[in-house]
Amino acid sequence: MRTLKTFMLGGLVATLTACASGTKNETVAAADLNNEDLYEVHHDGRIHVFDDQATYQQYLEVGETSFRQTFIGAGPKGETLVFGVTGADKKKKVDQVAGYNLYHGTLPAADTFYGEMRMEGRIYVFDRIEDMEAVRMTGEAPLRFTQIGAGPKGETLVFVLRDDNKKQKPVELMAAFKQHNS
Repeated sequence: MRTLKTFMLGGLVATLTACASGTKNETVAAADLNNEDLYEVHHDGRIHVFDDQATYQQYLEVGETSFRQTFIGAGPKGETLVFGVTGADKKKKVDQVAGYNLYHGTLPAADTFYGEMRMEGRIYVFDRIEDMEAVRMTGEAPLRFTQIGAGPKGETLVFVLRDDNKKQKPVELMAAFKQHNS
């Protein structure tokens, strides 16, 4: 009987330890999601997607990235998808890259999400990934605040709005754009 109690107590300790370490691992995993931002450039039949701002800025400067994963014809309208990846992500399987998962909806965006999409001389700015997905599919933002020629190279800035904020100037979104493009 004593052996049975010792065995059961040992099992309980092991279970509690596993639960506690699982919580720690979940916390670490949540910190490593990289789901706060997503950047897209639609150009020449390709959609370039980035989950890293430095890689995105490098692409904007030179028109290429050092490392990428390409999927011909995989875009919503048959475009080639090009996922610009960091040096740390280059050896990962594509489904382990945050940008790929955010783009395909298999990774939820952070509550403080920021998105940018450059398309047809415009820079669309988002605070919800659902709005970004809708503009990607339709090419338009039905509710928006527009600043013509206000982009870094004279592009039109389009701050994408929704029913719940369509009557207010998107001051926070405008500040986020400045922060990401300074």
